[in-house]
This record gives sequence, structure tokens and C-alpha cells, in this order.
Amino acid sequence: MAAQVNPSVATRVPVVKNSTADKLLVAAGELMIERNSVEISLSDIAQKSGVNAALVKYHFGNKDGLLLALLERDASHEMTHLEFLLAQPLSPTTKMKLHIAGIIKAYHQFPYLNRLIHYLLHGSNRDAADEVTKFFVGPLLDFHRKLIAEGIAAGEFRNVDPVLFYTTLIGACDHLFFGRQTMMRAAGVGPVTDEVCRAYIGHIEQIVLGGLLTRRSDRTSRS
Repeated sequence: MAAQVNPSVATRVPVVKNSTADKLLVAAGELMIERNSVEISLSDIAQKSGVNAALVKYHFGNKDGLLLALLERDASHEMTHLEFLLAQPLSPTTKMKLHIAGIIKAYHQFPYLNRLIHYLLHGSNRDAADEVTKFFVGPLLDFHRKLIAEGIAAGEFRNVDPVLFYTTLIGACDHLFFGRQTMMRAAGVGPVTDEVCRAYIGHIEQIVLGGLLTRRSDRTSRS
């Protein structure tokens, strides 16, 4: 489902078609990856991008506006394909596998994604929190509700709580990247490579579908 932005909100997500604005977004994303943190300042972004910090206000209104635009840029591909995926003539199990892979790939490309969402949701700017709910959390929860209901009707899925499912899947996707530094120190593992990402997709498929599939659909998926 595509993002629906309320133009009356002061910190709304703008449509970025300007090279200067794009430089600011690229710099913000790169800084978050480099520092493994969403705590970055406008001066940091300006220095990284080579753009005057005053232009943030011109293009985005304020820092929250910039971060909202960054979130929309990074999550737009997955969000705009939710309704498309639901409409495909595929089994609910296959749709769920594709969705799991898409979410993990998005987090692999943008490992700060979930922390950015929580930063905006739980900050002091209520308008920013409302926008995140409208174009990310709400549509994703709605997708999970619809797909789980479809799977239950088809006899493939158990009756699970969509909110708990959302928490499980999104939390698991985020922690691979957020907790990687800890695991590198504790277990001596390396960074998240493409190979690690592929292995994690298979692992989460097994874990999630192991709790979601009915016995009949589980036997079918293995045959």
C-alpha cells in the first residue's frame, strides 16, 4: 500500500525530486549505518553531504521532516507492493515467504530502518508519529491481518494474533542488524553479508512458518 500523506501536517513527508535534498537523505542514511545509531545531528548531516544545514528547513521543514522523508524513501518499495502481493494468484504460504524475504532484504539494505521508525514514533513530535503510523505501521499491520485471514480460510495457517505476529517478524528482522555488533563481540561472527542475509531469510521462514502453518499445509510445503 502506498504512503498516504496528510498535506496539513507540518512535518509531512515531501516528494524529493531535488538533488540537494537527495544529498541530505543519502548523508543521513550513510551516517546511521556508519554509527549504528539514529542519533545524528543536522550539523553531522550537513558536513557529510556538503550541504548547508539551513537547507534542511527549506527542503524538509525540520529534522523530523528529513527523517520522515528518509523513511518513506527506504520503505516505499516494500510498502507499495503489499496490496500487489495480496492480489497475486499464489498460496498464502508462498506470499508469506515472499513477504519475509522482502522485509529482511529491506533491513539488510537499510539496517537502521526499525530504529528510525521507533525514534519517530516515540519522539516528542506527535505529527511525525502520526505520519509513520499512517504510511508504515498501519498498512503493514493491515497486510498481516489480511494475509493471515487468507491463510486461515485456506486451511494453511493457524489462528494467530496479527499484532503479535507483526511484533515477532519485525523484531526478528531488526535484531539481526541492531544486535550484530553485540554478536560480533560475543560470538565472533562477522558482519551481515549477502550470504548471511540469505541464510537468515531461510531461518526466519522456518521459525515463523513453523509456528504459523497448520500440520496439513506443513506437510504440503515439504512435499
